[in-house]
Amino acid sequence: MTEKRPASRGTARRPKVVIAADCLDRLEALAEGAIPRDPDLADRLLEEIGRARIVPGAKLPANVVAIDRPVTFRDETTGQEKTVTPVFPENADIERGRISILTPIGVALIGLSEGASLNWDTRDGKRRVLTVLRVAPHDAAEKLNAQ
Repeated sequence: MTEKRPASRGTARRPKVVIAADCLDRLEALAEGAIPRDPDLADRLLEEIGRARIVPGAKLPANVVAIDRPVTFRDETTGQEKTVTPVFPENADIERGRISILTPIGVALIGLSEGASLNWDTRDGKRRVLTVLRVAPHDAAEKLNAQ
C-alpha cells in the first residue's frame, strides 16, 4: 500500500527551505529591523531563516526561490498563477513584479524549491496554499526588467 502524502495544513510538515549564505546577514538584519513595525512578519522571516539549510551562494540549487530570481507560483485557492521576483525592500516595484522580501508573500516564497507548497496568511488574515511552479535564473530577472 502506498502512503498518501498529507494535505497541506497548518500542522502539516513545512517544505524545506534553502538560503544562500551571502544573503543571510542581510535577511536577518531586515527581519530584526522590522520587529517594531511588523513583529509577526519579522518573526515569520526569522523562523524561516532558523529552519533553513544555509549553503554557499554558488551552491544554491537553480530551482530554489532566492533574491532576484523570478518565480512563478499558483494560489491553490483561486488557481491563479503569478510571476514575481523577490527583492530587497529598496528594490521593490510592484508594477514590475518585484516584491519585497519583507511582505507575507516574500517571506512565504524565500528558499522554497519548485513543486513545494505551503500555507501562508495574507495581510487580511486569510489562509492560502501556495505552490511554486517554476524558478528562473537570476539573469532572467534582468531580461524581464529590460522589457
